[in-house]
Amino acid sequence: MRQALLVIDVQPSFNPPDWLITGIKALIGTMPSVATVERHDEAVTPFARQLGWTPAPDDDSLIKADVIHVKHGYAPTPATVAHLKSLSPERVLVCGIQADTCVLAAGFALFDAGLTPQVNQIELSPTRPRRDLVALHKRHGIVTESWSPLDRGGDLLKAQAIVGAAEAHGVTPAQ
Repeated sequence: MRQALLVIDVQPSFNPPDWLITGIKALIGTMPSVATVERHDEAVTPFARQLGWTPAPDDDSLIKADVIHVKHGYAPTPATVAHLKSLSPERVLVCGIQADTCVLAAGFALFDAGLTPQVNQIELSPTRPRRDLVALHKRHGIVTESWSPLDRGGDLLKAQAIVGAAEAHGVTPAQ
């Protein structure tokens, strides 16, 4: 099966965990790869005004992909999507940082371009089930991967059913 790897914003500004970098590096060289790097352009995406934060101006990808594309904003650039299309993959593996925004935007951009993302990681939890998006994935053979399945450690971890199950097994609610 012809595959391509799209790595989204794995760069120092986002402080990616070591396990993510190690896992992605294991895939480099096994298929064509493209990585994006988020750069700041307030005229395109008003990070400073809306979030009070901007990515570092000199960030580079921590992943040495075959091709690196700079982007401004959440979605991959048209050039990134065109490059992936030129590879004629049967599926595109998408991974990276900012799963609820940038990785999700990449998955939809690929889908809209006629490419099939293999996995789309979305924020999914008992308090945010996203049934419509899960159903869309299922219809198109896309695996749904949950980001924040424990609801970011919020009130869900204080629910009596979770606390009771954890106590019964001698672990913490998060485990």
